[in-house]
Amino acid sequence: MQRLTAQDFQPELLKLFDLYVHGDLSRRGFIDQAARVAGGTAAATAALAALSPQFAAAQVVKPDDTRIATRKLSFDSPQGNGQVVGYLARPFNTQAKLPTVLVVHENRGLNPHIEDITRRLALDGFLAFAPDALAPLGGYPGDEDSARNLFGKLDAAKTRADFVAAARGLLGLAECNGKLGAVGFCFGGGVVNYLATQLPELTAGVPFYGGQAPAEEAARIKASLQLHYAANDERVNAGWPKYEEALKAAGVRYEAHVYPGTQHGFNNDTTPRFDAAAAKLAWDRTISFFKQKLG
Repeated sequence: MQRLTAQDFQPELLKLFDLYVHGDLSRRGFIDQAARVAGGTAAATAALAALSPQFAAAQVVKPDDTRIATRKLSFDSPQGNGQVVGYLARPFNTQAKLPTVLVVHENRGLNPHIEDITRRLALDGFLAFAPDALAPLGGYPGDEDSARNLFGKLDAAKTRADFVAAARGLLGLAECNGKLGAVGFCFGGGVVNYLATQLPELTAGVPFYGGQAPAEEAARIKASLQLHYAANDERVNAGWPKYEEALKAAGVRYEAHVYPGTQHGFNNDTTPRFDAAAAKLAWDRTISFFKQKLG
């Protein structure tokens, strides 16, 4: 069966799905509005199912891949959240200290796709750790709708503080070579931009289609940044010109890439918004950037 792409959906449906993904439309709201575009409730329901993640079909590195080792890892939360809990992956059977990457998920928590991304980084020689922002609420619940609903219940300030704690915790691991990078997607891209303003220890940050940090915070950034944007992503891209101006004024080392014809989420290979060519180019750039900056 041929895989669906963004081109198989009406632009209005993609915009509605983006609103749904980011919590601006409920599931019922999506179905009701999409029905007017797709030609009925059944067609709208089918479109939502088609646009939703297919984790098993897109898996690149299996959890039992013998080339890597994985384990759960936790750090104390500074915000009374208990612990920051996540998924660690590293190359198998090496004693070398490794360049280290914090992986920040989309607004669904630590789902199978982000675990797969973490394993991909391990195969490229990194010590990679993906925290689960939903850990204080019991962790990723196993389905995207429940995860979406839980995400809205998080305390944003506590969540950000937990990601800072995770980053600093990684630097304290014996396996870490002392160089830290961070990569994030959507919500996670925004977190990477935030971490860059909070962590002078951060060497390299790679936000994918993430909300920008406040322009007045740009002068605090010490990390090198590589930013990836989808061309058809008005909501996120609206903040880029002001942010770029601030990065330039602050002398931040950065490079930015916009991928023509792509939708928000183009790197996520579990949904039809995935763009294989753009995702490969962006990921190749990401790995090269981390290897260059982190050693």
